[in-house]
Amino acid sequence: MNEINFLPLSGIAVIVLGFAMRFNPLLVVTAAGLVTGFAVGIDFIALIATFGEKFMNSRQLASFLLILPVIAILERYGLQQRAKTWVASIKGATTSRILSIYFVVRECAAALGLINLAGQAQTVRPLLAPMAVGAAANLYGDLPQAVKDMIGAHAAACDNIAVFFGEDIFIAFGAVLLMDAFLKENGIAGIEPLHIGLWAIPTAIAALVVHLFRLARFEAKIRTEIARCQQQTKQASATDDSTTMFEEGSL
Repeated sequence: MNEINFLPLSGIAVIVLGFAMRFNPLLVVTAAGLVTGFAVGIDFIALIATFGEKFMNSRQLASFLLILPVIAILERYGLQQRAKTWVASIKGATTSRILSIYFVVRECAAALGLINLAGQAQTVRPLLAPMAVGAAANLYGDLPQAVKDMIGAHAAACDNIAVFFGEDIFIAFGAVLLMDAFLKENGIAGIEPLHIGLWAIPTAIAALVVHLFRLARFEAKIRTEIARCQQQTKQASATDDSTTMFEEGSL
């Protein structure tokens, strides 16, 4: 019986250790690839050539490096503030409505293959989250930091969930093609990418209905969280006043 060689799995240990120690993710993944390559006996020159070949085949993945400086410049010159001001001028704008509209548009765009049309870096952080926070501030006044963080988390979740369930409908998406290849390699015939995309539609619709229901209840959750934070502030203030009076009485 042949012995199992676990050395090729050493790259996984490098990734776990690197992320646990909070090293740069790009360096961690690169180091894991080098360790795995050496573990399976790939020559150093061939390994570097493989890195270069894979990078050239997927160099569009590095396009986000061009987006980040643009977003940073826009934020420096008041993009978030302008988004908040614009939302504050719209009557009837609420956090739930803004997030619901974005979710529908994002999932439909992902279903058409427009996955990079929006995203966390280029849309959620500089536009969607400030707009959602601005709508809540327009209704309830100054928001506690906990409420702002909660709204930002829901904005990020809208983007992730919409893309996750919408992209499987697009038959040219990599995951769909991977599933199709896997089924054919295992002798399961008669399944085409179109079939996978069609069967993804009910799941995407279910995710849309469930998340829109959650967002409809989100406005009440914001009010509850604001009231809770205000109550905690009052209790802390009352405690400080009592402590001050006690110290003054002792003196």
